[in-house]
Amino acid sequence: MTTLDILEETYLSLSTNKVRSILTTLGIVIGISSVIAMVSIGQGASAAIQSSIEGLGSNLLTVMPGFLQPGRGFVSAGRGSAQTLKNEDIEVLRQVSGVAHISPELQRRFQIVSSTGANTNSTVIGVMPEYEAVRNISLEDGSFITDSHVRSMGRVAVLGPTAAKDLFGDNDVLGKTVRINKVNMRVIGILKSKGSSGFFNPDNTVFVPLSTMQKILAGADFLSSIAISAESKDLMPQVQDEATSLLLAKHRVDSQSPDFSILSQADILGTLTQVTNAFTIFLASVAGISLVVGGIGIMNMMLTTVTERTREIGLRKAIGAKKRDINIQFLTEAVMLTFAGGLVGVALGWSASYAVTYFGILQTSVSPSSILLAFGVSAAIGIIFGYYPAQRAASLNPIDALRYE
Repeated sequence: MTTLDILEETYLSLSTNKVRSILTTLGIVIGISSVIAMVSIGQGASAAIQSSIEGLGSNLLTVMPGFLQPGRGFVSAGRGSAQTLKNEDIEVLRQVSGVAHISPELQRRFQIVSSTGANTNSTVIGVMPEYEAVRNISLEDGSFITDSHVRSMGRVAVLGPTAAKDLFGDNDVLGKTVRINKVNMRVIGILKSKGSSGFFNPDNTVFVPLSTMQKILAGADFLSSIAISAESKDLMPQVQDEATSLLLAKHRVDSQSPDFSILSQADILGTLTQVTNAFTIFLASVAGISLVVGGIGIMNMMLTTVTERTREIGLRKAIGAKKRDINIQFLTEAVMLTFAGGLVGVALGWSASYAVTYFGILQTSVSPSSILLAFGVSAAIGIIFGYYPAQRAASLNPIDALRYE
């Protein structure tokens, strides 16, 4: 039999009972579309996480109090370890070569009341002028914290756009007063909207001078974190190692149990990507179960088809059809069923991914490799689950087959 003859016979066999063929491929359709959708959503989530991490700042290293142990998060390295970062550490870190900017931060949550009577519970961060460059933020109006504000413990504040809207609505904000922890602060600037960065939302944050936060608002002489911006991405490992060495000497602690941790963007991104990838693989595996169910359905239909066409098989063998021809014929039918199911499944999966992006839920990404993988998997299922029925058909004795009723 020629290839054209095989394809023609396959079409005639599958189109004889269209409803059964369609129902048989449903498992493949659902499985392939689910896998495509889950993988595209996972890739979209990974891209969103990477964008969020990069949005935190350029070439960023973050010094945190406490010792970061794998699998346990930040744990205490002795009583009071959460307060181990001091203002003196800033000058130590300025000695590190390859550092572009250093931004010490002290973060608290306060109830904030505006002069109009509106109030909101927001994050307040005490910062220095370098925060603007380190964290890649920009102003919509007004000015940011300056060195003179820090030196004089100025009672000024810069509002994120969400915090400004919650407190003053659509009214002009500059020059107005907000009360933070019973202290009046004058608004000097409004940030441009940046959106959530995954860890906190700068749009719903209030920034004040670090000295004001430490001495007046929080009454604390320690820091929540220190952000370090390296001059280039290539220098980040060197800056991280040198900063670690200097802080170990300054804090007089052992390198095996320090009272601080330095995290890079790569560390954070790697951890979050591992979680996202594991979750994507899990979802895709669950969706892949329907592929196995679909394959069993293909095998069941092909076995039924072999039984129904037993006399046809006997007649073909009687007029000279070889065992190989019968095998290829039935195997082709199984592969065509799964291939058609894979084609429809890819279209549905792509449509589902597009819908997720269209409705603004997540920016998904359907890669060509996932589509090729889907077609490869569907063809493999056809071969694997169609092999036994094809072998059974090819092994029929022509005399017994012709006598079959």
